[in-house]
Amino acid sequence: MSGMNAARSAVSVLSCACAVALAGCDSGSDGGTATPPPASTETTGANVPLEQASTDPVVVSATMVETALLTDVRAARHGSFDRVVFEFRNGVPGYDVRYVARPVTADGSGAEIEVAGSEVLQIRMESALDADLTKESAPRTYTGPTRLDPDTPQLAEVVRTGGFEGVLTWVAGTRSRAAFRVTTLESPPRLVIDLRNG
Repeated sequence: MSGMNAARSAVSVLSCACAVALAGCDSGSDGGTATPPPASTETTGANVPLEQASTDPVVVSATMVETALLTDVRAARHGSFDRVVFEFRNGVPGYDVRYVARPVTADGSGAEIEVAGSEVLQIRMESALDADLTKESAPRTYTGPTRLDPDTPQLAEVVRTGGFEGVLTWVAGTRSRAAFRVTTLESPPRLVIDLRNG
């Protein structure tokens, strides 16, 4: 009888061990050890080379009916590239981003605008404005500076050159004809231009 009891005990121990092992596998399949997805922030991928960057124009038509309202503009270095961000209240407008020849002129008036840097990357956004024309007195939606000095390896200056008939235009003065990439982000809506700086 004692031999039978020992055999039963061994089977019981083995069953418990299998149950523990299976439980461990189940917890792993539930994602307990899975790598979380990268956060969707402006600094994601800051130290990796830009994919599909080039010096060719990037043109995308608007998909929204209403005019996009600019609320913020910022520029900073992000590892191997410099980034310019245009943030909007209600959606991303259509855009045309390309290198242009000097002189740089103001939309509407045609007045010449000085821009630092050896090259000029124009960011033309349509339909977009930095004032809400649907409200009385057309309050400004962007009240920040119209000329930014990011002090980054590639960006010499970022300058507003006009807001005229639903077209909002800024230019980035760059230190060289750097390859760039254009992307959009959500929550809040943003148009993002990355330029290689190395």
